[in-house]
Amino acid sequence: MARRLGPGRLVIASHNPGKLREIAELLGPFRIETTSAGALGLPEPEETGDSFEANAALKAHASAQGSGLPALADDSGLVVPALGGDPGIYSARWAGPGKDFALAMRKVEDGLAGNTDRRAHFVAVLALAWPDGHCECFRGEAHGRLVWPPRGSRGFGYDPMFVHDGQSLTYGEMDPQAKHAMSHRAVAFAKLVEACLA
Repeated sequence: MARRLGPGRLVIASHNPGKLREIAELLGPFRIETTSAGALGLPEPEETGDSFEANAALKAHASAQGSGLPALADDSGLVVPALGGDPGIYSARWAGPGKDFALAMRKVEDGLAGNTDRRAHFVAVLALAWPDGHCECFRGEAHGRLVWPPRGSRGFGYDPMFVHDGQSLTYGEMDPQAKHAMSHRAVAFAKLVEACLA
């Protein structure tokens, strides 16, 4: 049985503005006041895990212990089978220290040069941790294909090169509400809601 999260303050364990906005919008209907790890002056822990689950839990635990509040962390990335699963858990690192996702998307495209297998999926793992060390993890995936050149200025990260199965627009072109209805983060969030908030 998953632990329930009651109304109150919740730390979103991220310094990524796009992620913070998306998670805060998803939490909107649940009377939960969100603050970010960055706003509380909490540092970003080094992501030393070997899976999305391990890295999400690491970030959630760090923020929960640093703030004394429950904390929600997301670890997510783009998995490209033709690249052996890369960039995977290293998706943010492919953007370099300047978080240049135009560069990261170019690296993916260069890696696929001449390859007709354009399949890809996004993975998001949400970890909800409490100051006492308890943690729940929820995984979501969104499957689709990669396009080039990137299209659209909405979303963040690799969104402008990803088209969800059955869609014609990239995540970068979609209205945010349309993306929220089908994204990897939305799938993980629906599992979290059912287990901890509903």
